Amino acid sequence: MIRHTVVFKLQHATGSAAELDFLRAAQRLADIPVVKNFECLRQVSRKNGYGFGLSMEFASAQDYETYNMHPDHVSFVQTRWIPEVADFMEIDYVPYTES
Repeated sequence: MIRHTVVFKLQHATGSAAELDFLRAAQRLADIPVVKNFECLRQVSRKNGYGFGLSMEFASAQDYETYNMHPDHVSFVQTRWIPEVADFMEIDYVPYTES
């Protein structure tokens, strides 16, 4: 299992129609068949400047690659993410196991 997470800051004003439109578009990533446990999150910690987060899980590395190459994801990155996200940090996790 891979848990893919990203925190991000939008270029849009907080509470604006453009912000809402972006978040609605991001939520459609959950429709990609290999995506599991999708969440679109508002970040509330005062310890960083990111406003939102996305979290999703994939059953395997192959499913994660399928997501990365899926036309809906590629289109979202090109048409929404790159022009509208001011800053982000991506972290991908796998379950920790002791050797």
